[in-house]
Amino acid sequence: MPFHYFEYSFLFLPAVIAVYFLLTGRGHRTLAQAWLLLCSLLFYVYLSPLYLPLLLLSIAVNFALGKAVTPGAATRTPFSRKAMAGIGIVFNVALLGYFKYSDFFIQNFNSLFGKNFELLKILAPLGISYYTFLQVAFLVDSYRGKVRENGLLPYALFVAFFPKIIQGPIALQAEIVPQLNDPGRARFDPGNFARGLLFFSLGLVKKLAIADNLAVWANQGYDHAAALMLFEAWFTMLAFCFQLYFDFSGYSDMAIGAGLMLNIRIPDNFNSPYKSLSMQDLWRRWHITLGRFLRDYVYIPLGGNRVGPVRTYANIMVTFLIGGFWHGAAWTFVLWGAMNGLGLVVHRFWNRMGMRMGRFPAWLITFLYWNITLVMWRATNPGDAAKVYRGLLGLDGVMLPVSLKKLPLISSMGVTFGPWLANLGHKQEHYIYLIAASAALCFFFKNSQELAEKLKPTVAWSLFVALMLGIGIVHMTRVSEFIYANF
Repeated sequence: MPFHYFEYSFLFLPAVIAVYFLLTGRGHRTLAQAWLLLCSLLFYVYLSPLYLPLLLLSIAVNFALGKAVTPGAATRTPFSRKAMAGIGIVFNVALLGYFKYSDFFIQNFNSLFGKNFELLKILAPLGISYYTFLQVAFLVDSYRGKVRENGLLPYALFVAFFPKIIQGPIALQAEIVPQLNDPGRARFDPGNFARGLLFFSLGLVKKLAIADNLAVWANQGYDHAAALMLFEAWFTMLAFCFQLYFDFSGYSDMAIGAGLMLNIRIPDNFNSPYKSLSMQDLWRRWHITLGRFLRDYVYIPLGGNRVGPVRTYANIMVTFLIGGFWHGAAWTFVLWGAMNGLGLVVHRFWNRMGMRMGRFPAWLITFLYWNITLVMWRATNPGDAAKVYRGLLGLDGVMLPVSLKKLPLISSMGVTFGPWLANLGHKQEHYIYLIAASAALCFFFKNSQELAEKLKPTVAWSLFVALMLGIGIVHMTRVSEFIYANF
């Protein structure tokens, strides 16, 4: 029952909201939380029925450990608080490592030592990367004494809350549980519902009308074309760049929207990242909650920038190698993380040397470099990435439409003319306009958060929300999945 299915939008979500506010309106806040938890678990079972026991085990163990590591805890154990926190982190990382990375390590061990150990072929539980990171953060925050409200029911709901269990955002316990326990959020709020509906409708359009259409070219270029000529490679790269943004930010918008309808504010995950002027700026705007986790729970504990420049650069690289590997059990993700870490190291070194550049070249270099890193992210193996990189440089040929053949300057440059997008399937030139429109939306228009802040109870805004919702509903007939759903 993904967000963009009819069953979710017109049956599950309305029923959850209606019963929740019916219960809270009569003063049954605990029962209302239990209702949300039950619905969240049913939502998870619908998507990943085999792994509900694992999710419940993870919640129970981390809740107990969180109690044990809190300063002044009455829980008695033979271990110190620090040791218990370490045990909890190892437990979470071990679960993630076994279910998500076992085959990766076995494959590489076999290749390195010439062995032939059989792969486990484990299907990774949906959302394990997300609920692992948020519970690691919970344990660390508990150890630091930052957790104030920590009942089992609100904690379980915080972890399993259906809008964010599969793809995040990676919220902190202190951001969600106090809202669940706040009596002021117990009644239906028309303003929150309207903003939530706006977020949800924008997310539907982003995912179904934009990302899924861009996926046609991106999939053809990466997965099916044997080689890519210059313009084919550039269109393939740009198609995936915008597909990924609209897919993932679309999901985040729908998660935020569903939360707002229940008076629960899930943290923002995107803030116009393609307007960034540096890789550091981009990572403050892209997958914000992941960047925050990596900064606060990996980079700063490693020493952050409080050490010398060489150690700082090493800390950045280690942080992004972990971030890259978190995305998937493949060397392409590790290389993608390394490329991002290198981009931030170069940016920091550039600033340390006191060098500056104008806004436009800074934006252009950042955007192009991000695209180049995403080639490695999207490719299923380094060979596929090399295919796209070769095409970007024109090493597999340059072809233009026959209509340009009459231009003598171009004809004399060794360019061939013909079906210039043949390796991307049919000559579907409307995808060029879709890429251009996607770029315009990312570069020049307000993002979802900015639109939601301006929402007013007017006819014009009502028509806009209705239009977005209508466009999304029309596209619901397609079968598709979110890119990050398997992470």
